[in-house]
Amino acid sequence: MTDRHRIFAILLLAAVLLAACSGTPSATPTEATTEPVAPTAPPATPEPPSELTVCLGKEPLGLYLYGGSSRAQWSVLEAVYDGPIDQRGYTDLPVILAQIPSAENGDEQITAVPVQRGQMVLAADGNITPLDTGLTVLPAGCADETCAVTWDGAAALEMDQQQLTFRLLDGLKWSDGAPLTAADSVYSFQVAADPATPVNPLALDRTESYAALDETTVVWTGVPGYHASEPSAYFFIPLPQHAYGAMSAADLLTDEQSNRAPLGWGPYIIESWTGGESIELARNPNYFRAGEGLPRFDRLTYRFIGDHADNNLAALVEGGCDIVDETTLLEEQLQSVRNTTLNGRIQTFISLGPDWEHLDFGIRPAAYDAGLNPFQTARQDFFSDLRVRQAVSACIDRQALVSELLYNQSQVPVGFFPPDHPLYAADLPQITYDPAHGAQLLDETGWLDHDGDPATPRQAVGVANVLDGTEFSVIYSTTPEKLRVSTASRIAQMLGDCGINVTVQPLDAGTLYAPGPQGILFGRNFDLAQFAWQSGRGSPCFLYAGEQIPANDNGWLGVNITGWSDPIYDAACQAALTADPSDAASVYAANRAVQEQFVQQLPVLPLYYTIHLTAARPEICNLQVDSSARSEFWNLEDLAAGTDCP
Repeated sequence: MTDRHRIFAILLLAAVLLAACSGTPSATPTEATTEPVAPTAPPATPEPPSELTVCLGKEPLGLYLYGGSSRAQWSVLEAVYDGPIDQRGYTDLPVILAQIPSAENGDEQITAVPVQRGQMVLAADGNITPLDTGLTVLPAGCADETCAVTWDGAAALEMDQQQLTFRLLDGLKWSDGAPLTAADSVYSFQVAADPATPVNPLALDRTESYAALDETTVVWTGVPGYHASEPSAYFFIPLPQHAYGAMSAADLLTDEQSNRAPLGWGPYIIESWTGGESIELARNPNYFRAGEGLPRFDRLTYRFIGDHADNNLAALVEGGCDIVDETTLLEEQLQSVRNTTLNGRIQTFISLGPDWEHLDFGIRPAAYDAGLNPFQTARQDFFSDLRVRQAVSACIDRQALVSELLYNQSQVPVGFFPPDHPLYAADLPQITYDPAHGAQLLDETGWLDHDGDPATPRQAVGVANVLDGTEFSVIYSTTPEKLRVSTASRIAQMLGDCGINVTVQPLDAGTLYAPGPQGILFGRNFDLAQFAWQSGRGSPCFLYAGEQIPANDNGWLGVNITGWSDPIYDAACQAALTADPSDAASVYAANRAVQEQFVQQLPVLPLYYTIHLTAARPEICNLQVDSSARSEFWNLEDLAAGTDCP
């Protein structure tokens, strides 16, 4: 018996004896009628909110849908928006839509319609233009130029017109609880079409109308003659008209809410944004998949930790980040990342493409738009001759770039598409490394080694549109990322061996990508430039179409910064863009044909597919990197950790 119990027993015995010795008769004790009180359980300790920390290499400039597009921006917007359409394996998957329009499900319709003078139509050459006398078009039922007609200005004319019907899921809500309707998608179209909104006009130019039929149904109608091979490209991502409708399109570009805390329908809501540090988000109670227990984390933080790859790898290993996204440029520490992965301290996800680095030739600078006179311009005509572009390409060992700089984790492109793409064509003509042939082509075009010294640049002798004696000295513009600068430096060495002097000019992204006419790229003010374009499910051939040349007459909104234009290529591109998506063989053949033109004409030299490297702590699960997806966080709501993993 313990001392405590012994003392208690003595006291109890003393009390009993005291009562027994008392002279007063004791009263009969009464039974208590109250129920015994159960002991109170200690309050349960609440579970701390689960948190996911994603580290970004760059802080987004803003999150407004039409204010720009960057990987950092979409890493965050995947939390605010879900879809509206995801891509997996280059296949479109509806997220907030009931289905993707197709002829099979009835939401794609082709109808023969009469067309009138002045109506915008697709001409046989692939350009959108008003119908007028002498214009050659494809009449209704005609699929290619073999049955094209030239309108005489009087005869009745019918052309095929495509309609796509998009059906929203029922019950969708904005994060503030307001209903999300088809009218919000129409409002987004109207904002995109406003001249103040800086978007590529390709989809807008091909749209005759975009209208809501009811709360959940919107219909896109294309200009007569145009057939969209990717219907999803013509659904305009909704914007909250109830919140933004009072502002002009110009105001939305700088508005605090649209840029820093946009409303969405996705798994999270932005709570705060601390510039230079982080964005804090919480669960969206109005998320349409909340009933499925999604998202799995209560809170989400995006930290901005810069693009110093060694620091970012350390932050992941030491626990400051759960995931580091591809903007952290971990590929610049590829060997260290591989070693750390092999040690089991992190897990890595590598995808190839769909974007590809390329070296662009300044074939027709904007200074030539008013007429080319080598005596009146400081920029000589270096690259309009195809043989010069072929020579430059032959002098660059692209496989060496992949081996030396990317540890053979990438490949040299043969066309627009990465190897896992259904339109990849491995049998396209190859651009081979052959510096002797490159030197021969330079001699043929009049760029001569005047002094027999390979260390000095060649000089022009009888080169068309180039003053005699001009040295072949050019500026190579790119961004200051380590991999790009390393690539540019190696290429400069290779071209130097062929007698072409190259000065590498790293520029911040804001300067390099600034709009025309002052911008380097989009003002067509460069000699050579390196950056990346991205291939989607369909052909990106429009990137080099003649109608896409940014110039004063189109407000500098085109994307063909080379200034190169070729009608044969444009026709092949148009065939690829309008190929019947239900005929896979025709789609493949049309895309192979336009890629063959691309490889032969060389408006740019593809260098290598971009490596996308995402890394996570070992306990994170459900991260599924897909090269065709807009972001590695396309399924952010499904990410989990530890015991929540399958």
